[in-house]
Amino acid sequence: MESDFFGPLGYSAWFPWAALGLLVLVAVWYAYLVRSTRRRPAGQQAAEAPAPPAAVAAPDLARLRRTYLERIDSVDREAAAGTRSGRSAHQELSLLLRSFVRDASGVDATRMTLAELRAVSAAGAVATVGPAGAVAAVGQAGAEAAVGPVAARAATGPAAHGVQAAADAIAALYPGAFAAGPASGAADAARTAREVVRAWN
Repeated sequence: MESDFFGPLGYSAWFPWAALGLLVLVAVWYAYLVRSTRRRPAGQQAAEAPAPPAAVAAPDLARLRRTYLERIDSVDREAAAGTRSGRSAHQELSLLLRSFVRDASGVDATRMTLAELRAVSAAGAVATVGPAGAVAAVGQAGAEAAVGPVAARAATGPAAHGVQAAADAIAALYPGAFAAGPASGAADAARTAREVVRAWN
C-alpha cells in the first residue's frame, strides 16, 4: 500500500526566475509609460519641436481655380446625368470647397467643423496643421510664427472674405447633404460652389 502514495512533486527551478522576469518587465513597462506621458518643461518642448519649413510657395491661383472648377463641373454633370445622387453631389461639393480653401489659403478646412471654419474666417486667421495633426489658428499677430509643417499666413482682406464666403456656401450645402429626405438642387449647389471659387482672390 505504501507504494500507491507519492510525495508532493517539486516545481522546476526556472519558475521563480520566470516570475521575477515578468515582474521586471511589468516594472519597466510602467516606468516607460510614466516617463513618456509626463509633461515636459516648456523649454524642452521648444527644443524638440521640428523646425518650420523655410518658405511655402504661394499657390498658382489660376491653375487651382481651373482644377476645382473642372471638378465641380464633373460633379454637376454626374448629378444631372443621374449617376450621382443629390446627397452625394452636395457632400462632394462641400468637400471640394473645403479642399479649395485648404489649397488656396492654407486653412485646413477639410478637418474643421463649420463652426471652426467660421471662427477662423471671423478672426482673420489661418489654420495650420500642427505636429500631431492638431489644428491651430494663427492670427495676424502670430503670422510670422510657423506652426507644424505649414507656414502660417494671415488670411486678411480678400482671403479672409474668401474663407467666409466658402463657409457660407458650405453651410448652404448642409441641408442637401444631411437632410432626412432625398436632396435636390445639385445644379444650384454647383453654381454656388463655382461662385466661391471664381470670386476667390
